[in-house]
Amino acid sequence: MELQEDYYIIGMHVFWWLFWVSVVSFTFLYEPVSKRIIYKNTPLDILKRHYATGNMTTEEYHEREKVLKGK
Repeated sequence: MELQEDYYIIGMHVFWWLFWVSVVSFTFLYEPVSKRIIYKNTPLDILKRHYATGNMTTEEYHEREKVLKGK
């Protein structure tokens, strides 16, 4: 009877260690999909954003766009 209780205690002890290791691992290693997406802003995207916010005139935008596109 004592041997069965020892196996039960050891088994539960191992189970809890595995459980907590997996919880901690998941907490630190899990990265939501929204954080995995890397937004790469090209110079043209940045230029468009500046134009959209009104930081430059249409003429400035077209001049800089030509330079960035190499035309």
